[in-house]
Amino acid sequence: MKKLVLSIMVLAAVSACTKEAKISENEDSTQTDSVTVPESNEVSEAVIPFKQIELNTDQTSKILAKQNSDTLYVTNFFATWCGPCMREIPHFKEKMAELNTQPVKFTFVNLDPKEDWGTKVKDFAEKNNLSKNIVLVDGEKLTPEFFHANFKQWDGGSIPFTLIRKGDKTDETVGMMSKEMLSEKINSFK
Repeated sequence: MKKLVLSIMVLAAVSACTKEAKISENEDSTQTDSVTVPESNEVSEAVIPFKQIELNTDQTSKILAKQNSDTLYVTNFFATWCGPCMREIPHFKEKMAELNTQPVKFTFVNLDPKEDWGTKVKDFAEKNNLSKNIVLVDGEKLTPEFFHANFKQWDGGSIPFTLIRKGDKTDETVGMMSKEMLSEKINSFK
């Protein structure tokens, strides 16, 4: 009887994951099934090749540290296999475009397994025109000490995670952000 109940629970869990994956695939296909034709004869920007930039824990800590400047730093930890991460990326891309003339630096710290860096992460970076903004971190090397030293709230237990910093002021968000929430958080630093 216990085996039967356990089997049913495993089957339910697997089917639930499969349904979410199908929903994500359908969402992506609805966004990519049309082509935007420029109104002028301007040549559209070429895809920027993805260059793998791997950071160790010390280098990652440096990009997270306080900077003595007027620049706003928005750092998002994500993975291509993370549904909520993929759903919030378009919000970040919109903000990047909106704030492209202001002193704001967006960095996406990818936590995919190393074997996916040259395939899934590369494809994602190039498809979303984020090649210049993504750095790679081997999540297996991140220790509890790393999280304790760099964050007030985040223990690395879930993603997405976003750190927004300007000088001494910081904001940490564990979980997916809506477009409105991201705007409010960034505007709070102005």
